[in-house]
Amino acid sequence: MTKPNFIESLAGVITEQVQKLTPDADFLETFQDNFRTATRRFDAPGPEMRVTEEFEADGVAVKYFVPFGPLPDPSPTLIYVHGGGFVTCDTDSHAGIIRRLANSSLCRVVSVDYRLAPEHPFPAGPDDVERVLQWALAGKGLSRGIDPDNIAVGGDSAGGNISAWLGQAYRNDLRAQLLLYPLMQLVDVKPAKPGPQDWLQIGTVALKYIQEHYVAGADPTDPKVSPLYETDLVGLPPAWVLTCGLDPLRDEGKLYAEKMIAAGNVVEHRYERTMPHGFLNFAKAFPKGGTVPLDAGEFLRNQFDVLKDLT
Repeated sequence: MTKPNFIESLAGVITEQVQKLTPDADFLETFQDNFRTATRRFDAPGPEMRVTEEFEADGVAVKYFVPFGPLPDPSPTLIYVHGGGFVTCDTDSHAGIIRRLANSSLCRVVSVDYRLAPEHPFPAGPDDVERVLQWALAGKGLSRGIDPDNIAVGGDSAGGNISAWLGQAYRNDLRAQLLLYPLMQLVDVKPAKPGPQDWLQIGTVALKYIQEHYVAGADPTDPKVSPLYETDLVGLPPAWVLTCGLDPLRDEGKLYAEKMIAAGNVVEHRYERTMPHGFLNFAKAFPKGGTVPLDAGEFLRNQFDVLKDLT
């Protein structure tokens, strides 16, 4: 038996076992606990913040991060949306990423603890994040130094999905968007051009679960579900897009970046050929998990005139 055939056979066996999984509430709770354990072990904690605070923004729980530095008051703020396939993770699981972005961008960050499926399917999650964004844009965060005229959105994976939709819906109100290995569509669950990294089909199994429990009968071509399907991309906020070579979502993120560029938008596309999906959560295991957010933060800082000259 040749080596490729052996690998394919092994992949088939593992795939068969993965597809037998029927995640339920207990499964998700176990996954969340395991994910927290993994991040504590393999992710660096991130820089210290001048302020970390939890509160509710118009009824939605958020965690607020303010970096050290000569920040203007009020100052630019990033509304951050954590990943987790719309079904898991929270503001704490992504604190390392958020702290690095805040420190490098000199932006305040409001991380949204939005409702999760399957208990709260679409559109609960994006509705929660939109509510926080509207809260910030209306100036309700001014007492905390949040400038309603200098707001950006950003997120990873499922959070990139929500951020991309908000970038479309609020294109005239936002100054920038960070889309970190974003999940851009929930119509198809397999890459158009599968590679060796897709043999185990774990991404396919996860996306099928999201289709069933998050989309839950909604129109998957609705841009609020699948931002890739938005036809009008003119005038979007400047975007920093991260895609990874070992990521089932690599093609859709790249395609969205290309579509934004074709529509005349400012886009910086960062491609990490050897990185997997989710590597930003594991900076000890993947050193680039600690450095890539610094580059994203620099891009973000450069979108705000009041921050460009700060060091």
